Amino acid sequence: MKLTILGGGGFRVPLVYGALLTDRGEGRVTDVVLHDLDAGRLQAVARVLAKQAAGVPDAPAVTATTDLDDALRGADFVFSAIRVGGLEGRADDERVALAEGVLGQETVGAGGIAYGLRTVPVAVDIARRVARLAPDAWLINFTNPAGLVTEAMSRHLGDRVIGICDSPVGLGRRIARVLGADPNEAWIDYVGLNHLGWVRGLRVAGRDELPRLLADPGLLGSFEEGKLFGVDWLRSLGAIPNEYLHYYYFNRETVRAYQQAEKTRGAFLAGQQARFYEEMRDPDAAALAAWDRTRAEREATYMAENRETAGAGDRDADDLSGGYEKVALALMRAIARDERATLILNVRNGSTLGALDADAVIEVPCLVDANGAHPMAAAPLPGHAAGLVTAVKAVEREVLAAAESGSRAMAVKAFALHPLVDSVNVARRLVEGYREVHPGLAYLR
Repeated sequence: MKLTILGGGGFRVPLVYGALLTDRGEGRVTDVVLHDLDAGRLQAVARVLAKQAAGVPDAPAVTATTDLDDALRGADFVFSAIRVGGLEGRADDERVALAEGVLGQETVGAGGIAYGLRTVPVAVDIARRVARLAPDAWLINFTNPAGLVTEAMSRHLGDRVIGICDSPVGLGRRIARVLGADPNEAWIDYVGLNHLGWVRGLRVAGRDELPRLLADPGLLGSFEEGKLFGVDWLRSLGAIPNEYLHYYYFNRETVRAYQQAEKTRGAFLAGQQARFYEEMRDPDAAALAAWDRTRAEREATYMAENRETAGAGDRDADDLSGGYEKVALALMRAIARDERATLILNVRNGSTLGALDADAVIEVPCLVDANGAHPMAAAPLPGHAAGLVTAVKAVEREVLAAAESGSRAMAVKAFALHPLVDSVNVARRLVEGYREVHPGLAYLR
């Protein structure tokens, strides 16, 4: 089975390949094609993968190419993990937004809109090529903003595109662990949009254990989200929010912390990864060791400003191992082998959430089989959550409309309507600021 990874020179690709090396079952991936626009990055990642495969019998063969059409032909699965504009673009997103006093995070607020505006046209082109060159392939979208990009691609690939994210999985596992339950045996009632969802229940043997957690301040304050949001706020919500909701619930504090930070997250990662890829130019460099060292630093500093604002301390060791690659492997296995699995995924709504239309991409538990991912029934969201979800989905739709039409006015509308951008005038300045730093937004007129 052939897997094509778009953005194959990306830093996290070895996580995916490492997961593939653990799969010894029938119908496993035997060929991996890495595609990237940067041949140097492709070569660096290929070196890491070669070290991972050393001594592993029948490890998936790896090839690399800068030709997109060649990469797609004959693919059974396509992973889209692109970053339009690179990490330098992410740093620009943060800088322009923070100068206006609003959030520049890559998936939330102004930064997420800017990233979406330059990513959607590229993602749509990829979706059209997949439909033409690999019509039977399943496209698994890693590209952020994951829900928005998945929805853009679904307009051309239908239900054959599925978005994944490790945030809900990590949240569910943390809750299960603190309750003394096996995460693999727990049913997680999670619903929302990507990076905008809530755990409303966690069932073990048919019993909802979340009320026990909410009633115990000691337990509730002992894990990442309890430290991040605070026990009192979680008990007020009656649910455990995705960590990215910290940007909404504590927005002013987070923006201030990001403004005061020595470097934004994007600038930090751009410098860190530049050093890694530069090190890989040395043919004698220990590729896998350098990658492991860089990854550990990356994971340990994740959402550092948010944790500092909340006084949450360092991340727990159990949260430093990633996880999205495991979701991707489980998803592929379920589809390729018809091994039924329940996974939290980004898929088209259908009739799952009555507040949204059928084509809106949401993030919910899905039953996955050979026919794809099927969202499971969900109880309605409470008013505060429904309002936030519908408002952010409306913004995503404006981003899609702006990307399709090239309308600067629609782009301004997208920024202005976002709950974390509080001024039409700020929205106008954001559009102009982003157009100045991103050549990929020249289409907005």
